[in-house]
Amino acid sequence: MFDKLESIEVRYLELEKVLSDPAIIANHREYQKLAKEHADLTPSVQTWRKYKKLSGRLDDNRELLDDSDPEIRQLAKEDSNELQRQLDDLEEELRELLTPTDPNDEKNVIFEIRAGTGGDEAALFAADLFRMYTRYAELMNWKVDVLSSHVTGIGGFKEVIFSIAGHRAYSRLKYESGVHRVQRVPTTEAQGRIHTSAVTVAVLPEAEEVEVDIEPSDLRIDVFRSSGPGGQSVNTTDSAVRITHLPTGLVVTCQDEKSQHKNKAKALKVLRARLLDAMQEEQREKTAEDRKSQVGSGDRSERIRTYNFPQNRVTDHRINLTLYKLEEILQGYINPIIDSLTTHFKAESIIK
Repeated sequence: MFDKLESIEVRYLELEKVLSDPAIIANHREYQKLAKEHADLTPSVQTWRKYKKLSGRLDDNRELLDDSDPEIRQLAKEDSNELQRQLDDLEEELRELLTPTDPNDEKNVIFEIRAGTGGDEAALFAADLFRMYTRYAELMNWKVDVLSSHVTGIGGFKEVIFSIAGHRAYSRLKYESGVHRVQRVPTTEAQGRIHTSAVTVAVLPEAEEVEVDIEPSDLRIDVFRSSGPGGQSVNTTDSAVRITHLPTGLVVTCQDEKSQHKNKAKALKVLRARLLDAMQEEQREKTAEDRKSQVGSGDRSERIRTYNFPQNRVTDHRINLTLYKLEEILQGYINPIIDSLTTHFKAESIIK
């Protein structure tokens, strides 16, 4: 760790020199890039310098432990103990500073919730999860915008896609990707038997236009008349938009707005997020030696959580966390789960 910190400080000093170069200052894009790198390294370098200074003081103090004056030895011992405590705290802080950060953590998110096995019951639970996340967003003072939805006749969702915009939204919600399982007695079940259904959740970082370059020639855009459950017309104009990304075959449809222009903008937002996710997934597969063995890898085929209504229980299987607060959690109070997941995966990354 200390070798790494030394190399970081060397790079920091190099950047300080480069950032004073008139040629770099004149190149606005390059200057911004290097200034950001310098700013990102500053907390680590400042903490490392403080650590080295205290370490030097501790070395000086230890020489006084053999002094002939007992009072000086006692003071040196007390001072050494305090310095060692501060150094231990700084070492822990440095470990956290060196923990790899997710570049997507600052981004807004695109949520995709789809009913899986379980028919109508799965669609109803998809609606429950949609309400849970939108209520959580309200508690966090974040903005929710529904991008696309496919409503069933009984008030569930076959699919609902929405964005959540707010401070570090992705950092809080990224561990929600996966299969969410529900166990409860459906209202349509006369025998009162517990039914198990599943819903898939995908949490994608929202992509900026500069991150995903989409050539207009790579898109096929079709417009059609939107319709609601049972085929009833939502409006009488060809406002629904279907965008096909020809190189990848990805298809995004949006029909929630009455404006074709708005539907197109929303569909492009979803398409960018999916393309960015596909690019990052490809990178992860290239760099991970054994990705399948990684707990909480973000694989959306992984069953991550069970909501058991008869027992008022929610269990997150990745960290063996069980809470008997199902109703409270479905009202959006999911911070206890999110905090536990964040702590767990942060600790894992430090250990690695």
